[in-house]
Amino acid sequence: MTSFFDRLSYTDVAKAIDHSLLRPELDDAFVEAGCKLAVSYDVASVCARPRDVERARDLLSGSNVAVGTVIGFPHGTSRTETKVFESRLALQNGARELDMVIDIGALISGNDRYVEEQIAEVVEVAHAEGALVKVILENAYLTDEQKVRGCHLVEAAGADFVKTSTGFAPTGATIEDLKLMRRSVSPRIGVKAAHGIRTLDALVEVLEIGVTRVGATQTAAMLDEFKARKAAAAAGARS
Repeated sequence: MTSFFDRLSYTDVAKAIDHSLLRPELDDAFVEAGCKLAVSYDVASVCARPRDVERARDLLSGSNVAVGTVIGFPHGTSRTETKVFESRLALQNGARELDMVIDIGALISGNDRYVEEQIAEVVEVAHAEGALVKVILENAYLTDEQKVRGCHLVEAAGADFVKTSTGFAPTGATIEDLKLMRRSVSPRIGVKAAHGIRTLDALVEVLEIGVTRVGATQTAAMLDEFKARKAAAAAGARS
């Protein structure tokens, strides 16, 4: 009987990765190298800071790697008008995937209508340009009830993914949260794990429970290990 890992192809794993280039101290050379790495490994996307979207667009041109960026990042406290403006500008500059931070305080306060309407306004702008929207709940600050309610609002607003974390809160993706999020949305909605997926084993574990994207900085190490393990397995099968 084959294991889940045995059934995975390189493309299955690489196209589940959004290569993250979001730390504030990254210089231009690091961003350029990160985009080239993403193309070399043929991942799903680069998630770049808003200032780097045009540069990423040019560096990823001609590849199958999408340009992503963040909206209302990292605290989610921007007004709806600001998030919509950010989204329009990012799309104009070449982004095709938007990772938007939910209004965390509004969700905790029970202002569900406001939260849903804000997401829906960003979704409307993005979908008009054929772009995806991933909504970050920032689970570190939420109860399980709030996480579930957030998932339901994300789906009701028409977004494409629900995401665990920005990477700037005290904690990130946990297996328990990811299982909860997967159960709380329909199969139409993707689940993205971010903040803490740094090894191939961790990546495979979350894919097995139904996660569809992973934000990662250790992209090369994980994919190199995947190729090495597959090669060793193939060599073992031949011997």
